[in-house]
Amino acid sequence: MKNLRLSSYWRSSASWRARIALHWKGLPFEYLAVHLLQDGGQQFQPAYRAKNPMARVPTLEWTEADGQARRLSESMAILEYLEERVPSPALLPGDAYLRAKARMLAEMVNAGMQPLQNTSVTLRIKNELKADEKAWAAHWNVHGLTALEAAVQETAGRYCVGDAVSFADVLLVPQLYGARRFGVDLKPYPTLLRIEAACNELPAFQAAQPDRQPDAQPA
Repeated sequence: MKNLRLSSYWRSSASWRARIALHWKGLPFEYLAVHLLQDGGQQFQPAYRAKNPMARVPTLEWTEADGQARRLSESMAILEYLEERVPSPALLPGDAYLRAKARMLAEMVNAGMQPLQNTSVTLRIKNELKADEKAWAAHWNVHGLTALEAAVQETAGRYCVGDAVSFADVLLVPQLYGARRFGVDLKPYPTLLRIEAACNELPAFQAAQPDRQPDAQPA
């Protein structure tokens, strides 16, 4: 994989996941900023839609050794591909059951929480339905984090699945950031907070933080 390029938005949790994985695997990449709010949403511009028809971030592009251009969108697909192409350092356990558990915990975030607080969803709730988008997002964060706190108890060690970082941790850290943005009280989730703190000690997680990205905006 050569000339890796990541279309990303600094505060996008899905982009954040891809950044963590790339840093974890030690893969240098070019950061292509896509502002989700500017100009009506740069992700909706024809040039970007041509490479990501869903008009979302992230999109990962690269060139193979034979010159073939490749492209992937959707953060979980990107994580799975990177894990297969660069298996060490790993982001999935060796045990089949624990691999499934890591994926399960990750999907609780990916499918059960993040889509309900996605920018396109909250903007529609605010602008078209005239409802409180922050209250909506907070409700679904509380619902999901309560379930995740319970589900992680079986496997939690230093991280979500034992003492090695996995997909579950990669998805957890950005989700907790999002929950804070929506005013969620995180005290009921002590296990998740402990795991988050452990992850944030790691260089790959630190490098992927929103405020360290070239398109970061002032708080």
